[in-house]
Amino acid sequence: MDSQRILDDLPMTRVQVAAVATCIILTAVDGFDVLAISFAAPGIAAEWGITRAALGIVLAMELLGMAFGSILLGNIADKLGRRPIILGCLLLMTCGMYLASTATNVSSLLIVRFVTGIGIGGMLATTNAMVAEFSNAHRRNFNVSMMAAGYPIGVIAGGTLASLLLSHYDWRSVFLLGAGLTGILLPLVWFMVPESIAYIAHRRAPDALERINATLQRMGHATLECLPDADESRSETGWKDLFSPKLARTTLLLTVAYLAHIMTFYFLLKWIPKIVVDMGFSASLAGGVLVWANVGGAAGSVLLGWLTHHVRVRVLVITAMLGAAVMINVFGQGQANLTQLALIAAVAGMFTNSAVVGLYALFAQSFPTHLRAGGTGFVIGIGRAGAVLGPVIAGYLFESGHGLPLVAFVMALGSMLAAVMLILLKDSGSESKESSRRSVSL
Repeated sequence: MDSQRILDDLPMTRVQVAAVATCIILTAVDGFDVLAISFAAPGIAAEWGITRAALGIVLAMELLGMAFGSILLGNIADKLGRRPIILGCLLLMTCGMYLASTATNVSSLLIVRFVTGIGIGGMLATTNAMVAEFSNAHRRNFNVSMMAAGYPIGVIAGGTLASLLLSHYDWRSVFLLGAGLTGILLPLVWFMVPESIAYIAHRRAPDALERINATLQRMGHATLECLPDADESRSETGWKDLFSPKLARTTLLLTVAYLAHIMTFYFLLKWIPKIVVDMGFSASLAGGVLVWANVGGAAGSVLLGWLTHHVRVRVLVITAMLGAAVMINVFGQGQANLTQLALIAAVAGMFTNSAVVGLYALFAQSFPTHLRAGGTGFVIGIGRAGAVLGPVIAGYLFESGHGLPLVAFVMALGSMLAAVMLILLKDSGSESKESSRRSVSL
């Protein structure tokens, strides 16, 4: 047996569970770091007197950084390893969150949020690959779904703390909280997350066998006598492989689907606090509505993860995207009071976030080991670059005098387009079928 067969076929050990759990925590902190600007936005707009259109650009800037980080660092993670990229991203995010608290004008804040976004984007691409490669075949879809579920969980926990801070301090306290939460994860990753065995086996460095056996021993698995034969059909890792005849269609459809849906996703999460404040509520109460949107997102993520044992991931994601389109329009109709608004936001968050979670599971299924981080990073990167338009378009529509119902209708079209792209996507071939057979056999 080779190392991949060992990990695929045997039950997960405590070391594997700990590595996956750490990646879930990393994604949770990622989630809060992304949406910290949303909690801070009402205070920034009030203190600096910026327009809605300018605020839309501020809200979108880390998404542009995430696009660069996902594409660049995801590809580097396939060349240099998952672990060093994760550690580097954590350091970059910690510094970026702290510097955001010291910003004195829009220009400096835009630069800092762009740099922070580079770290967040690289982290998302790399942890997705890491979780897939530390999981056995039976738990892989579920674990990747739970990793993505960390995103709204982080917003719930961090957002609750942020709302408390905003009732006593100004918007800068939100970024200081994010810097602290991110910084304390550096030693956790250093001690709890070894390098991916799948990555080591593929790169085949001179000490690959020793490194693989050391990690297998740490996990409590049997060691190998030699490395399996190299797959000569694999070319050197690179973006061009994503557009080979075998993968081009999959790469294109996943990229367009992610781009379109993530525009809808970030419209909801980025604009909720400002919309609620404009209705006459305080910034702390507005943060509470955003927290409820992520409570729904977390619930949807867990539900989708459980359902992956029984229903094909693609079918689940298409269903969630259609539900998201409907609920964004319902959210856009406005509600009579804050309680009803929070409830609708929670249901909308359930559908929008569960679709994102399912997309991450599709990424892990669709790209082979030597392209998993790079392929995920490419799709996320191009998607996030396009998603920058979500908050910006909404900002300009609001600035032009259009009401919330029309803005919500326009932004919900993204999820509709994404569902169409996935309908055109075939199931991920033999890998998906093999995973299903192993799930049944176990």
